[in-house]
Amino acid sequence: MRKFLTFFTVLTLSSLQYSEACTNIIVTPGASRDGSSMVSYAADSHTLYGELYFSPASRFKPGSMLAIREWDTNKPLGEIPQVPSTFQTVGNMNEYQLVIAETTWGGREELYDDKAIMDYGSLIYITLQRARTAREAIDTIVELANTYGYASSGETFSIADPQEAWIMDLVGKGPGNKGIVWVARRIPDGYICAHANQARITTFPLDDPDNCLYAPDVVEFAREMGWFSGEDEDFSFRDAYNPLNFGGARGCEARVWSAFNILCDGVFTFTQDGQLCSRPADDYLDYAMGYELDSEMPLFVKPSRKLTMKDVADVMRDHFEGTPMDMTTDIGAGGNALPYRWRPMEFEWEGKTYVNERAIATQQTGFWFVAQSRGSLPREVGALLWFGCDDAATSYLTPVYVNTGEIPECLAVGNGDMLHYSPTSQFWICNRVANACYKMYDQMAPVARKAADEFETYQMETAIPRMDGILAGMIERGKTAKARRMMTEYTVSTAMDQFASWVRLEELLLVKFIDGNVKAQAEDGSFLHSEYSEGIPEGLTQPGYTDRWKAAVVRDNGALLEVK
Repeated sequence: MRKFLTFFTVLTLSSLQYSEACTNIIVTPGASRDGSSMVSYAADSHTLYGELYFSPASRFKPGSMLAIREWDTNKPLGEIPQVPSTFQTVGNMNEYQLVIAETTWGGREELYDDKAIMDYGSLIYITLQRARTAREAIDTIVELANTYGYASSGETFSIADPQEAWIMDLVGKGPGNKGIVWVARRIPDGYICAHANQARITTFPLDDPDNCLYAPDVVEFAREMGWFSGEDEDFSFRDAYNPLNFGGARGCEARVWSAFNILCDGVFTFTQDGQLCSRPADDYLDYAMGYELDSEMPLFVKPSRKLTMKDVADVMRDHFEGTPMDMTTDIGAGGNALPYRWRPMEFEWEGKTYVNERAIATQQTGFWFVAQSRGSLPREVGALLWFGCDDAATSYLTPVYVNTGEIPECLAVGNGDMLHYSPTSQFWICNRVANACYKMYDQMAPVARKAADEFETYQMETAIPRMDGILAGMIERGKTAKARRMMTEYTVSTAMDQFASWVRLEELLLVKFIDGNVKAQAEDGSFLHSEYSEGIPEGLTQPGYTDRWKAAVVRDNGALLEVK
């Protein structure tokens, strides 16, 4: 029976607007076409500015200290001893091809420790500076949190290197209990995983250290708190520390379901009790929509094909198209099929509460990426970060070699912020394009999407493979310094050229769609004009509104508007 469940955890639909409501997809080497591990991440927040963090490899004198500031707020939290040397990091990836991303799920309020030093953002970026592999990263995260205290709420981390990919759920132990309880599971090779602001690990193997790691007290601590009383093998991390409710399903697990649905072509193939099983994705639709929470969705699934970077990137542009939650088809989409609902995420009308859907693609993305750990290439070349800003559906990903010596100006930290516009910032030009599209989405967004598709496809299929070959050859001949200069030049010039093309795209959108009109273009992109003037459009059309909107207007005010 379909029913709405009571909200009893910190993370409800309404609270998502204040948290880092993000989405991750994790792809193992055996599930990708080129044998790379991949992690995608949309850093979604109404206050996060899109820029590309850069920390060159460094050495430090004994006694050096590292100041810790909360990633979300920049609030000073304290300081910790610095290590003798650190690795280069660009965004959420380091020079050894280690990737770490996250989604926040809150969890039980009493587990938050406001006296601790290490927030989740600091855990990510400090670990990237200190760890080479996914397993080293897990050890480093645990050591940092247990030593200095964990200053955030519940998190799920994506952690991948060229050989392995892991999902890790963790949460603090509250005031007076320094550290975290956690569990990490290795994603079987050939499978994928995803998470979106809801703890995803339920039961897990207790004696399989090759594939599952966990805090020694993860079960006992839940017993002490009164959240679990069964046998150890029946313990579920999610049920103890982040119990699933309607908000966790509809606002969070629905995004996981949609990613799996797309990448598995509507059939979830997974391993259960040692047996390979297949079930239609629709069998889990009521679960994803929050109506039936007993039919637990698989943690790992096999994609229907070997995945490319573009496959993963395009899933990050999803609005539930073609499903019952399709955001382009109901009356909330307005007259031009806009797949966004302004916050808050729920609203009340005549005593009932309703949801505004939360899809993977969203208007409040600060930055997003698809990171590739490519073990088939030399280490210096293999770390590749496809990086973008703002709404994934109307923006583009530019390729960044993580061993670059420089960050493009359009992505540099300090080039603008959320309160200060910069005409040379990728974040701001992508916002200008996106916000232009929102007024006439069904007409304008396809133009932006086509431009992004052409750029990303060319880079993925032609330009990057060619550059990889050149760089790998240089590395093999011992010309590492020259290779790094070349990858820096390529990273910077490609990003800046594409930034310039997006400036031109915004100009095109303004001219082509001004005032609800659509101006016709020739195959070469030039505007059609009358035979008497190059400044007067020829073939101008006025597409109007969707049929759903017309019907709604007639129902609302048809008697007054009807032509007699």
